[in-house]
Amino acid sequence: MPADQPESQSQPVPPPGAGAGIPLEELKRAYQAFKKRLKLTRLDDESRLGHRATSGGGKSGIQAIQPPSQYPKAVWDELVRQGKLRYIGHGLYEPASTPHGHE
Repeated sequence: MPADQPESQSQPVPPPGAGAGIPLEELKRAYQAFKKRLKLTRLDDESRLGHRATSGGGKSGIQAIQPPSQYPKAVWDELVRQGKLRYIGHGLYEPASTPHGHE
């Protein structure tokens, strides 16, 4: 390759989902783990006493969670880049489809 030719022309374009060198299957597993943790966190919140004095629970207000720690931050950053998650700060992420009331 000539020295004056930009390197970007000789580099293959990665397929969607292959960003940052993270295997697509790992991204899928991480996203599924995130959704499962969010669901369980919401269920746990809804089942606790104290939402109302006469009820056994209520609707959870949990919109964001800290993602499962078995996956590196690069995985969560890639899911944000793909538009599946939204980083809201302080280590918390929410599904991108959730209405965002923080802005």
